[in-house]
Amino acid sequence: MIKYPAFRRIRPSGSLLGLHPAMRSLSLAFFVLIPCAFPAIGQSAVDAYNKIEPFLDRNCVDCHDDVDTKGGLNILDLAYKPNDPNNFDTWQHIFDRVKHGEMPPKKKKSQPKTGEKKAFLADLEQSLMSVDRKLVETVGRVQGRRLSRAEYEHTIHDLIGIRIPLADQLAPGESDKTFDTVADAQSVSHFHMKKYLEAADMALNEAFSRIENGDTTYKKNFSPQELSKRTGGAYRGPQVVNGKTAFWAARVQFAGRMFPTRVPKDGWYKVTIHNLKGVNPGPDGAVWASLRTGQNNSSSPIQHYQASIEATPKAKDYTYTFWMDQGHNLELKPNESSNKIPKGDFQKGGRLNYGDRDYQKEGYAGLIYDSITMERVYPGGDHLHLMKRLYPGVKIVNGKPEIQKSETSVRKLVARFAWNAYRRPVNIDRLAPYQKLATEEFRRSRDFNKALHAGYRAVLCSPRFLTLVEKPGKLDDHAIASRLSYFLWSSMPDWELRRAADAGELNTPEQIRAQVERMLKHRKAERFVENFTDQWLMLSEIGFTTPDPRRFRLFDPILQDSMLLETRTFFRTLLVEDKSVRNFIKSDFGFLNTRLATHYGMKESGIQVGQGLQRVPLKSGQRNGLVTQGAILKVTADGSVTSPVIRGVFVGERILGLHIPPPPENVPAIEPDIRGAKSIRDQLEKHRESISCSSCHEKIDPAGFALEAFDPIGSWRKFYGQPNKSAQVDSSGLTLDGKKFRGIFEWQSIQANKPEQLARAFAEQLIAYSTGAKARFSDRPELQKIVTAAKENNYGVRSIIAEVAVSDMFLNK
Repeated sequence: MIKYPAFRRIRPSGSLLGLHPAMRSLSLAFFVLIPCAFPAIGQSAVDAYNKIEPFLDRNCVDCHDDVDTKGGLNILDLAYKPNDPNNFDTWQHIFDRVKHGEMPPKKKKSQPKTGEKKAFLADLEQSLMSVDRKLVETVGRVQGRRLSRAEYEHTIHDLIGIRIPLADQLAPGESDKTFDTVADAQSVSHFHMKKYLEAADMALNEAFSRIENGDTTYKKNFSPQELSKRTGGAYRGPQVVNGKTAFWAARVQFAGRMFPTRVPKDGWYKVTIHNLKGVNPGPDGAVWASLRTGQNNSSSPIQHYQASIEATPKAKDYTYTFWMDQGHNLELKPNESSNKIPKGDFQKGGRLNYGDRDYQKEGYAGLIYDSITMERVYPGGDHLHLMKRLYPGVKIVNGKPEIQKSETSVRKLVARFAWNAYRRPVNIDRLAPYQKLATEEFRRSRDFNKALHAGYRAVLCSPRFLTLVEKPGKLDDHAIASRLSYFLWSSMPDWELRRAADAGELNTPEQIRAQVERMLKHRKAERFVENFTDQWLMLSEIGFTTPDPRRFRLFDPILQDSMLLETRTFFRTLLVEDKSVRNFIKSDFGFLNTRLATHYGMKESGIQVGQGLQRVPLKSGQRNGLVTQGAILKVTADGSVTSPVIRGVFVGERILGLHIPPPPENVPAIEPDIRGAKSIRDQLEKHRESISCSSCHEKIDPAGFALEAFDPIGSWRKFYGQPNKSAQVDSSGLTLDGKKFRGIFEWQSIQANKPEQLARAFAEQLIAYSTGAKARFSDRPELQKIVTAAKENNYGVRSIIAEVAVSDMFLNK
C-alpha cells in the first residue's frame, strides 16, 4: 500500500523554478553548483491533464478523493506539475500501478476497458517521458558524487601503493538502503572533511616513513613451549602434549588465545600453522576451527575473524595473511557448535586446567600442531615500490631517487601526483594552490619529503579527488574510464585505462566491451564481487543479528563464514562463466563445504573432507539458487523468527525488480509468534483483507511464503517450533500473475522462467551502483535495450554488465 506525501492544492498550470534532488548541494564550501531553472511546461501540462482526467474520474476518484484518501492519495487535490520532483514521483507511481494492473484493484467490480486504459497510459507516459528527458538533458542523471569509504581506501592503496585499513577511519557512509554510491543519499560535512584529512595523513605518514626508514622486518617461530606460556590473567591457552601444541574445544571466552603472539607493530602478517591436524572430528568429518585476532581480554573484547580452518586427521600447513593491530595476538580453537566439550578439571572459574587427562582418548574435539610462524609482509609492495609512486616519473637508482631537492622539483612532483590522483589531465591553474602550499612548506622547513606530504595531502582532500564530477551530456573518455574503474574495481583507472582515455579509445561500444572483459579478468574484480554483493544482497549485515543460542544451537561462526563464502563464490562463478540470471532463482549447481553440507542436510552431495568449498551438481528437489542460500536467509531474519514480509520485500525489490512502497503509518506491524504456536500466514490473512493492503501483499507474499520453508539460520523446517507441538509451515501460495505453487521448489520453477524480469531487475541494480543514480522513468527504454541485447547470451550476468557499460545511462552524466 502506497503512502504518498501531502500535496498542495495547485492546478496544473504555471512553471516551477527549483532544484531536482539530483542537484542537492554537497555541503562543502568549495562545491559550487549552478542553479538550473526547470523548463516551464505551462500549457502542455494542462493539455496532458485534460487527456488523463476522464480516466481518473471514472476509475480512481471514488477511492482517492478528499474523503477516503486511500493510500494517502487524494487525486481531487493532486496537481499535475511533473516538473516538481515529488509530484513527478506520484504520477509515476500512478502510471506503474495502473500499468501493472494493481489499480484499480482486481477485487473492484468495475474495471476500465482495454482501449481506455491503453490510451490513459500512452498519454501519461508521453508527458512524463518528455519532462524527465528535458531534465536529464539540462542537469544530467546524477550530480557529482563522492567516493564511498571502500572506494576511497582502494583508490589510496592503488595510488600510493600502501595497504593499510582506511575505510573504518572515515565517517560512516550514508545509504539509500541499497548502495553507498548513490549520490542523492550522500553529503559532505566538516566532520567528513576532518576524517578525510586524518586518513590522508595516515596513508602519507605510512608511505613516507617506509621510504625514509625502510620496511620493518619481523619473523618469528613460536614453539609449543612458547605458545603455552602463561602470562597474566586467567589462563586460556594451549598445552604441550608429546612435544606438540594442543588445544581442546571450550566454551570459555577467548579460549585458545596466545598472548606470546602479540605483534610489535600494526601491519600485514603471514601466519603459518605448521602440521596442524584435527582430532576427534565432528559429524562433518573435520574439526572446524576459527582463527581470530584481537587483544583477547575483557577490557578489549572485540575480535577480528580471520579464517575458518577445516582441520583433518592428516596434518598439513595452513597459511593466512591478514592485518593485525599493534599488541593484538592470535586466538585459535575448535569452534563448531557440535563439538564435545570437556568437563571437570578442564575448566574451572574461567580458567583452563588440563590436569592429567587424555582428552584425545576421551573423544573431545581438538587441534594438534607443531608451531606457528608469523612474518611481517607488504602486499602492496616494498618501499622501493612506494618510492616510485611518491616520486612519479623519477628514476630510482640504488634505492634512491635521482632528483634535485628544489622548489622546481616540488612543483613538478605535486603536478604529476595530482595528474594521477585526479584521474585525468589537470589544468596548470588548478594545480597552483597545491604547488604553492608545498613550496611554502619547503621554504620553511627545507624538508623535501615534508613539502611533498603537504602538497599531496591537499590533493587527497580536494574535491577533484574525493568526488566524481561530470558535465551534463556525454561523458568524455577520462570520465568513462573512471566510471568503468569505480564500477568494476572500486578504484581509480589503471595505466591501460588512462592510456585508452588519453588516446580517445573509449568512444565505441567495441572498445568499452573489450575493457570490461579485461577488467573482469583482473584480480581487482574481486572488489566488485565483494562490494556489490555486500550491498545488493545485504551480506555486510550478516553479523547484525545473532541467532538465539537456545533455539539454534547448531549455529556458529564457522557456519556464518561458510555462508558468506558460498554466496560470493556462487555469484563470482555466474560472473566468470556468464551464467544466466535464472540462477538467482534456480540453479543446477552450487558450492558446499562439509560444514554447509551438514547444515543443509546434504551429506550425500559427495563433498570431500578437507577440500574447502567445492562445486557440486544439484538435483531437483534440493535447495538451489541464490535465494535459498544460508546467507540470504539469515540476513532476512532477525535471529529468532522469520517474516514472509521481510523476505518477500527483499526478493521482490532486489531480485525481481518489484517496487514495494513502505506501509502506511497507521498499519500495525505483524509480529511473528516466537513460540511457533500460530502461523504468521494466519496473522496475515486478516491484514490482506484490506484492498489497499492486498495490492502490495500480492507482490510480497509469494516469495515470502515460499521461503518460510527455511528458518532464521537457513535450515529446512516443516514446523515453526517443535514437531507436532506448533504450527505447520505452509509454503504454498499464488504468484503475482495468478499461478499456484505448493512450495519453494514450484515457486522457483515458475519464477526462473521469467528471465527477462530478472535481467531487468539486475540491470537496474547495476545502474544504481555504477552511475550513482537509480534508473529514472526516462531510462526505461534504455533498460529494455539492455535486456533485449542480453537475451542473445541467455541473459548472462557478465553480458548484462557489459550491456550496462555501453548504455546511454552509463555513458552520460
